[in-house]
Amino acid sequence: MRKLFSTGYTGGAVSFSMLILRLMFGGLLLLHGWPKLINFAAKMNSFPDPLGVGHKFSLGMTVFAEVFCSIFLMLGLLTRLAAVPLVILMGVIVGMIHRPDLLAFNFDKIELPLMYLTAFLVILFTGPGKFSIDGALGK
Repeated sequence: MRKLFSTGYTGGAVSFSMLILRLMFGGLLLLHGWPKLINFAAKMNSFPDPLGVGHKFSLGMTVFAEVFCSIFLMLGLLTRLAAVPLVILMGVIVGMIHRPDLLAFNFDKIELPLMYLTAFLVILFTGPGKFSIDGALGK
């Protein structure tokens, strides 16, 4: 019971927490991106293009982040590098796709991307922890 109310922490607890964060948010985003990957051809002409680079390229960048970067994040392989496209993706979703909702304080539509953005920022700044491929390699 004393440990429950303790303000102390250990490196192992932080690393285990980072593992949970990586697996949960990486796995959930992977599940979100997988349908985009397998239905790429059907979506490539109608996918939102907030950066003006073309629908197909926007979808490709989104699939790269949501599928491949999520897998790297879950494995803890090149974790900080994999977190960068995820932070950018969520920033674009919050700041460009849902800008009207953000300005109108309609948090129902931006709550989920804000949670993802926060989790990926934490992973970017904190790193993967020792329960990762990066941790095993000593990176």
